Amino acid sequence: MRVSAGANAGERLMAVGARHYGDIRTEAAGWLERVEMDLGRIDDMPSTFSGGMQQRLQIARNLVTQPRLVFMDEPTGGLDVSVQARLLDLLRSLVNGLGLSAVVVTHDLAVARLLSHRMMVMRQGEVVEAGLTDQVLDDPQHPYSQMLVASILPV
Repeated sequence: MRVSAGANAGERLMAVGARHYGDIRTEAAGWLERVEMDLGRIDDMPSTFSGGMQQRLQIARNLVTQPRLVFMDEPTGGLDVSVQARLLDLLRSLVNGLGLSAVVVTHDLAVARLLSHRMMVMRQGEVVEAGLTDQVLDDPQHPYSQMLVASILPV
């Protein structure tokens, strides 16, 4: 986080072999735009951004190299509800639009429902239930899954 927003994305491109400054900056700007960041802030330091904008920057940074699989650990952690909703819409749009596969680790079952087609419920490092997300959340079979759903999701 000690380099500008554009440089954050640019570093990833350089790591995979890009060397032309103009091409790197153009590609970084394109990804910042895709994650709905103001291009006028491309040279700003990430520390000057809100939490939601910092999260968007990290998404751009990770997608700039066009991976086929992404790992998201608590993608909305620490964000207020309105920022979470916009970020989740963006993530869903990017994952679907880019044809990405995503592994999402979250304690928020609403996030899991929105972003996941399939899910696993784990307890103490062991998978206790797995299946289609709607199936697991609407009709949990394992007692631990039942307890989670009953305590978090409205009936």
